[in-house]
Amino acid sequence: MSSGTTAKRRATSATPKKDARTGGWYFVVDGGVDQDGKRRQAFRRGFPTKAAAQAELDAIRGQARTNSFVPPKRQNVAEFLEKDWLPAVRRELADSTWESYERNIRLHVAPRIGGVLLTQVDGGVLNRLYSELLEGGRKLGGQSAGLKARTVRYIHTILSGAFDDAVRWRRMMLNPATQATPPSASASKAPEMRTWSGAQVRRFLSECEGDRYYYPFAFLVLTGCRRGEALGVRWADLDWDRKTAAIRQTVIPLTKPGGVGREGRVVPRTKTDRARVVEMDTATVAMLRSWKARQAEERLLMGAGYQDNDLVFCRPDGRPYHPEAFSKTFDRRVRQARFADLPTLRLHDLRHTWATLALAAGVDVTIVARRLGHGSPATTWATYQHVVTGMQADAAEKVAALIFGA
Repeated sequence: MSSGTTAKRRATSATPKKDARTGGWYFVVDGGVDQDGKRRQAFRRGFPTKAAAQAELDAIRGQARTNSFVPPKRQNVAEFLEKDWLPAVRRELADSTWESYERNIRLHVAPRIGGVLLTQVDGGVLNRLYSELLEGGRKLGGQSAGLKARTVRYIHTILSGAFDDAVRWRRMMLNPATQATPPSASASKAPEMRTWSGAQVRRFLSECEGDRYYYPFAFLVLTGCRRGEALGVRWADLDWDRKTAAIRQTVIPLTKPGGVGREGRVVPRTKTDRARVVEMDTATVAMLRSWKARQAEERLLMGAGYQDNDLVFCRPDGRPYHPEAFSKTFDRRVRQARFADLPTLRLHDLRHTWATLALAAGVDVTIVARRLGHGSPATTWATYQHVVTGMQADAAEKVAALIFGA
């Protein structure tokens, strides 16, 4: 039953009916009496056509005959998500993923549809939620009022998973996310990749020299590591003789133990759950030796206040960097006037820059994929297709020259 019809039961309908208010189609079907003697009913709305509503009505009637009909339970969306679903999936998810789910539900879902009964959620309810989030869903920050399409599609993915479990737990008959229309994949694609040339990287690093952030910025662009991987590297992970760095752990942003604010925290795994070894050039090794000496001086100045986590790149007191704050520091450096003629990059684009320069230099894509930690070279080919296309043209010219002469 809807929240406005607690006193009397809806009249059942033999066929779907048109909703004069929304223009969609709905039905109410009687499911008989359950073992407690209570009448069971299913109310579904938001169907675009009568045929679609009829198909669902027939399916529910069939389930009622086989006693698989799910009786309505007076549980709202917020109660289900916060009390039942989030605790149940916590043990299955990485801490950062679970916190992301919890934060999006708390900030964006619960305030808008949290009071809706779980059995009343349909495609129309979700579509209105997505529209509201796109128009004015931002809670923090000084950016546009609406959330990005990519974020709204991510919220749809969260809800789809939650409602799948609701169906499996017999709280709902149908996953309403299958009826909804989230922002398209094309509208939700990742930000456009931008890269620097070798000369532009050299200039940026030269201007940053002397800054303590010079060292992690240089390490990122010279190794192609992910942000969290670079911030998680320990001195014990470096092999000076072999000139290698072992990627075994990462630093991710998580809620502080007190529950207020977030901080960088070390987790003993990588994004792919596979450790890998990154080989370094002589200049990078020399840069790291120089940084080690400078870090030792900082440690002496901090004295007893230094927290030794053995991290290569960390705050002056030894604590892990907050990854998001670290990225914002890079953004501020790039925006400074002396870099006004350089293309604006995100921190993650330093990784793209390494891969682009490597492929353009003729490094085999399998080597590039292994260094980046991609599961397959196919991922690398797809991500850097713009470079691969140029490589194919160059290969065509070289083969033609061998056949026909220069």
